[in-house]
Amino acid sequence: MTARLDIADGVGVITLDRPHVLNAFDDELGRATLDAVKEAASVDHVRCIAITGAGRAFSAGEDLGALQEGYGRGETPDLGRILAERYNPLVRAVRAAPKPVLAAVNGVAAGAGASLALACDTRVASEDARFVLGFARVGLVPDAGALWFLARAVGPGRAFELATRGAPLGAREAAELGLFDRVEPADRFDSAWRARARELADGPTLAHALTKGLLEYALVRTLEEQLAAEIEAQTEAGRSADHLEGVRAFLGKRAPRFTGC
Repeated sequence: MTARLDIADGVGVITLDRPHVLNAFDDELGRATLDAVKEAASVDHVRCIAITGAGRAFSAGEDLGALQEGYGRGETPDLGRILAERYNPLVRAVRAAPKPVLAAVNGVAAGAGASLALACDTRVASEDARFVLGFARVGLVPDAGALWFLARAVGPGRAFELATRGAPLGAREAAELGLFDRVEPADRFDSAWRARARELADGPTLAHALTKGLLEYALVRTLEEQLAAEIEAQTEAGRSADHLEGVRAFLGKRAPRFTGC
């Protein structure tokens, strides 16, 4: 097994499990991770998805070591096919999931591993984590949506600098740029990201999904288009049982008990 899904307390935890190669992706891990994301997204009682890595890395990206024989013969793989068949479907599935997806970045997130972390809705990192866009160092461009997410997070100029330098960023530096949303001490990291995932899972799932959808297009819509989209989203959220529960809890001065519908 190269990726496993464990469900408990409303959280579906997907663990990338190839620690001997820092959870680098091959076809098997790509398929297993995609299947796990789709399964977690489809299970009603999963109200938050968390993705993390086994061992000391989140993911080192593409497993170039597995391709070294071909490179040694001067043959390059069809990287476009790999993107189309492995990484792009995974990024799309993360973005399409109708519930929050949290990246629990326990160690290095490099290459496509960094792209996967960026594709998630929020990122909690260990102070031991590193963010590495090393594509330029091997003559490639950032892929799997990395530049799309980076440009929105830090602006095109800073995104170009990060992409062309390829220098590792420590967790604190990445957080200052907005690439990680929270950095936790290594000894508290596991409990911290699990608490955040549980907080999301206990929240109003439909409202979170609608918020995710509004943010997805907020930077490309006109203001009028965004205002119209908010009308649709708020109308749907306003009809939910969670909205009614939230108002009753507010008026009753108690904590809400959301059910995700």
